[in-house]
Amino acid sequence: MSTVSTVVGGISFWYAQEGTPTPREPLPGDTSVDVCIVGGGYTGLWTAYYLKKAVPFLNITVLEAKFCGYGASGRNGGWLYNGIAGRDRYAELHGHDAAVRLQKAMNETVGEVVRTAAAEKIDADIHRGGVLEVAHTPAQLARLKDFHSVEIAFGETDRVLRGARETAERVHVTGAVGSTWTPHGARLHPAKLVKGLADAVEALGVTLHESTPVTEIKPKHAVTPYGTVRAPYVLRCTEGFTASLKGQKRTWLPMNSSMIVTEPLPARIWDAIGWEGRETLGDMAHAYFYAQRTADDRIALGGRGHPYRFGSATDNDGRTRASTVTALRDLMVRLFPVTAGVHVDHAWSGVLGVPRDWCATVTLDRSTGLGYAGGYVGSGVATANLAARTLRDLIQQDSGQAGPTELTALPWVNHKVRRWEPEPLRWLGVHGMYAAYRAADRRESTSPRPGTDPVAKVADRIAGRH
Repeated sequence: MSTVSTVVGGISFWYAQEGTPTPREPLPGDTSVDVCIVGGGYTGLWTAYYLKKAVPFLNITVLEAKFCGYGASGRNGGWLYNGIAGRDRYAELHGHDAAVRLQKAMNETVGEVVRTAAAEKIDADIHRGGVLEVAHTPAQLARLKDFHSVEIAFGETDRVLRGARETAERVHVTGAVGSTWTPHGARLHPAKLVKGLADAVEALGVTLHESTPVTEIKPKHAVTPYGTVRAPYVLRCTEGFTASLKGQKRTWLPMNSSMIVTEPLPARIWDAIGWEGRETLGDMAHAYFYAQRTADDRIALGGRGHPYRFGSATDNDGRTRASTVTALRDLMVRLFPVTAGVHVDHAWSGVLGVPRDWCATVTLDRSTGLGYAGGYVGSGVATANLAARTLRDLIQQDSGQAGPTELTALPWVNHKVRRWEPEPLRWLGVHGMYAAYRAADRRESTSPRPGTDPVAKVADRIAGRH
């Protein structure tokens, strides 16, 4: 094995490749605009993009604490796919047909991102190979088959179920006993997408102020150390960093996720692994992994390491514990033993936003002009785009520029959820939940029974996931 050290932190490997951007100028002082967007990630930038396209005369300002894409938008696993947090809950609350409409909108969103990136000449290494999710144990295979059936019931009639041999012909994951594949997914380079989107938004005439942390959002005001932005509409698009805002400590929990990326792998290793379709890859474990084959033939793989920091704290530039790096590397070698001797070039972490009921949401309060979108629970690359187009429609509807649309009628619009428990209950609950999931995965790995481990079911109920 190589003795070259692994780079840890530095925001993400994606920025190590692309170079960390020089921040744009901070807010120069008090100002007034038509729409103020707080957060320069995918949600904020897509919202600015679609609003400015729809109403070119709008004066729109985006405020970003570091630089656009500093958070999850520049650190994620590059999964552009049709998953959306909370769909089953929305089916319970609003009926099956409403949830089918939400799923159909997500299916279409994958193509919307691909088309818009091409139209704006954003080269984000997009490859539309779909999403392949594998099962390793009898219990995982039973969950996978149930998951496959449910997805078909929600309208994914183009989804494919594969056995062990067919799965190995796509990607040779050691021990895989089956898989499900959907065409509604693509691999991409997160930092290339967010940097290209920021440039496209700025070219449209949107003002981007970076190095400008917002400390408080209130009706018609976004407060920063450099001045206050006043606007009829103030939109919170801060996802995993929401807890840093005044009064938002318990709104969404910043869940930590970590990643590693290998050196570019030689042809002999790829001959053994396969993965020629470059599908995004995941599994049906309770503590699941997510992975992609990058454009330059690396494996980028992520999962839960240290899941949550006390007091809803966030990380410092992606720094990651050595134990997490080791655990992810060991997981990669279990999946692909042929990678045992390859070097891990980079490891990093980031936070994603988790509501108490694990449901993604987009909201606009007509009485205050305050809006927000997020709570994507790790599926935000595509969901942020749908949320942005929905915020656009909600603002146009509220201002009298347009009527209701298919998007404003989706069941996640204006969904309300209770706050997370105070500390130390939050910390104990999250760490207890993931300890239970890991224990359940260990027991399932040695059990011939197809049923889900009872401990995982209890953890799901306590967490509010079911």
